[in-house]
Amino acid sequence: MTGETPRFSLPRWRLTRWLADTGPDVPMDIRYALVAGLFGTMPIFIAGLFNTVAVSLLIAIRIPTWPFILWCAFDILCCSTRLAVLLIARRRAARHEPTPTDLYILLGVAWAAGIGFGAFISLTSGDWVAATLVCLSATAMVGGVCFRNVGAPRLAGLMMVLTLGPCTFATPFLGEPILLIGFVQLPFFIYSMSRAAFGLNSMLVATMQAEREQAFQAKHDLLTGLPNRVGLNQALNASLARYDGTRPLAVVYLDLDGFKSINDTHGHKAGDRLLQLVSDRLRRLVRAGDLVARIGGDEFIVLTEQIGGGPLKRLGDLKRLGDRLVRELSQPYHLDDQVRVTVGASIGIARAPDHGLDLESLMSAADAALYQAKSDGKSRCVIAPLPREAAGRMVPQAAPLSSVA
Repeated sequence: MTGETPRFSLPRWRLTRWLADTGPDVPMDIRYALVAGLFGTMPIFIAGLFNTVAVSLLIAIRIPTWPFILWCAFDILCCSTRLAVLLIARRRAARHEPTPTDLYILLGVAWAAGIGFGAFISLTSGDWVAATLVCLSATAMVGGVCFRNVGAPRLAGLMMVLTLGPCTFATPFLGEPILLIGFVQLPFFIYSMSRAAFGLNSMLVATMQAEREQAFQAKHDLLTGLPNRVGLNQALNASLARYDGTRPLAVVYLDLDGFKSINDTHGHKAGDRLLQLVSDRLRRLVRAGDLVARIGGDEFIVLTEQIGGGPLKRLGDLKRLGDRLVRELSQPYHLDDQVRVTVGASIGIARAPDHGLDLESLMSAADAALYQAKSDGKSRCVIAPLPREAAGRMVPQAAPLSSVA
C-alpha cells in the first residue's frame, strides 16, 4: 500500500457514531476524510498531552492529597493510552487495516473529563496558584479541542463542556460572590466555541465538496458523467504503471455512424439525449473493471485489460468484444415517447504493448483502425495491424476483424 492515502475506519458504536456524525448528506469519502482529521495535527496533540500531564503533576506535587494524586495518575494513564492508540491507528490506516476509532474517540472524551475534574478540585481547594494554573490550562485546551476536532463538532462540543463545565459548578464553593458571574460567562463561552466548531465543520464540508466537484468536472464529461480525455489519460497511465506483460491492455476507439443527421433532424437536445443513452448502454455492455470514456463529440473509448491467453485467443476476445459493441449499440434508442432513432458504431482497436505504451501511440493506432472501419463501410470493427505488418505494406491498412487470423 505504499504511496496510498491512509484510511481510518469510521466509528461503529452508536455513541461514537453520533459524536462523529456531520449530517445525513455528507458523502462517504468526505466522512472518511473528516475522521482522518481526528487523527491528524500531531504537534497539537503532543502539546495538549504534555500540557495536561505537566499541570496535573505540578499541582499533585504542590497539593499531595488523594484527589490530586488520583487525577495526576489518571491523566498520565489516559494520555499514554491515547498516544499508543493514535500510533497504532496510524500504522493500521497506512496498511488499510481496521483502526480503533471508537476507542480513540472515547479516550478523547475521558481526557477532557479528566481536565474538568482537575479544574473543579483545584478551584475548590482554596489554593489560588493551583486554581489559576489549571484554569489557564483548561481554557487553552478548548482552542485546540475546537480546531483539532472540527471534523466532529458534536465531539468537540462535548469535550469543551467536560473541560470547562466543572469550572462553572465550582464557583458557588469559592466564597467570592463576584465569581458567580462564571455561571453566565463560562456557559456562554462554551456555547460560542461549540457553535464555532459547527460553523467551521460546515465550511470544511462545503469546501471539500466543492473541491471534489471541481476535480470530478476536470476529469469527467458533464453531459454523460463519463471520464473525459484527462480522466482517460490518467486511467491509462495507471493501467500502464501496473502493466506486467501478462494481460495486454486494449484501447477500443468508437465513433457513432449517423449521429450528425440525427442532430440536424431532431436538434441538439435530442443529440445530447442520444449521447447519454449511448453512454448508459456502453456502461452496461462492458465488464466490471473496464473503463468507458467520452473524449468529445460522438467519440468514445473503452479501456479493457480483460483479455488474456495466447495471441489468437486475444484476437478472438477482441473480435467478440468489437462485434458485440457494434451489434448492441446499433439497436434503436427511444429519445422520448415519440422519437425513436438508430445509429451505427464503427470501432478501431489497438493493443498495448503491440502498438505502444502511451496514450498517444495507442490512440494513433486505434484511430487509424477506426478510419479503416469507416472506409470499409462503417458499422464494423477493425483491429489495428501490428507495426511490423503495417511496415511491410505499400499502403498501411488495418485488417477487418473478420479477416484477422
